[in-house]
Amino acid sequence: MRVVVVGGGVGGLACVQRLVRRDGELSVTLVDRTLRHDFAPSFLWLMTGRRAPERVSRSLSPLGRAGVQLIEAEVTAVDPGAGRVSSTAGEIEYDQLVLAPGAALAPEAIPGLAQAAHGFYTREDAERLRDALAAFGGGRVLVAVAAMPFKCPAAPYEAAFLIADLLRHRGIAARVDIVTAEPQPLPVAGAQIGAQVAAMLAARRIGFQPGRQLESVDPDAREARFADGGEPYDLLVAVPPHRAPVFVADSPLAGPQGWIPVEAETLRAGENIHAIGDVTAIKLPNAMMLPKAGMFAHAQAEVVADNLTAAGKRAEARFDGHGACFLETGGGRAGFASGDFYASPSPALRMRRPARRWHWGKVLFERRWLARLR
Repeated sequence: MRVVVVGGGVGGLACVQRLVRRDGELSVTLVDRTLRHDFAPSFLWLMTGRRAPERVSRSLSPLGRAGVQLIEAEVTAVDPGAGRVSSTAGEIEYDQLVLAPGAALAPEAIPGLAQAAHGFYTREDAERLRDALAAFGGGRVLVAVAAMPFKCPAAPYEAAFLIADLLRHRGIAARVDIVTAEPQPLPVAGAQIGAQVAAMLAARRIGFQPGRQLESVDPDAREARFADGGEPYDLLVAVPPHRAPVFVADSPLAGPQGWIPVEAETLRAGENIHAIGDVTAIKLPNAMMLPKAGMFAHAQAEVVADNLTAAGKRAEARFDGHGACFLETGGGRAGFASGDFYASPSPALRMRRPARRWHWGKVLFERRWLARLR
């Protein structure tokens, strides 16, 4: 059986490794733009200078030694009827397809945003933001969340905490504010956790303005313009709009917003096709969408791999909606949220208060994950 996996991020990597481990007779192909795995949870540490770029990236070449065919290419189309993926490296046929290409960043959707703002969702962007923070002499840092959904709901709050902590330790006079389109922090987690995060921001004197829609940015005036007024800044850090990759949005698999609707427990997107991670659209019992987060991509990847290698030998594996994430708050501490996102009528989650144990839990998780590609 020919299994083709598109995307070498958290979901794609976890799926490929589990497929090979569970069934050495499978023909497994991984298609990725760079054949480089960047561990996104470490980008905020790269942003603050606590990680070197090479420490948070690994070549995917060890998978080749394990028997995986590696293709460095951009996927341009999917033809479910023909069982074929088109790419810049040619046509790739499959018996089973796993789509894990992630979400694409679209700063161009907001006039002026690409020219004015720094980001942290790619390794290169995190490096540029690191350099900008190193040169920052003081003033207002504005963290703007342009639109929902976006990858890792905790990320902009972690960025604000860590930037404020970094500048404070450097003795830089600065104010950090978050202005977001969200109605509250981490809205899918519920009002209680949202209030907890808002209280953490207030305790660290980080401003928080929810429910404001970013419309444009004037790089010359250094002003972010929202639907209800402008906000000046000295350094703009933005979460840009996220979109489904073009080949996904243009495919028959795409839903109304471009993302791929999947069966919530098996991740099926169609006959012989599964989709995992950020590219999916999974509606929760409370009508909100499952967040786009690496923890879910990882768990979903293992469910899909187990079912592809089961061949009727055991009961079908199911993704149960449980997940957890760290919330870095600076000073060597982190909060920790976990629970059941599939719970009805709404996700049942708990946020542990910031502590050193949770920060070190994330450090150990990083070490274990990057060791997968030695």
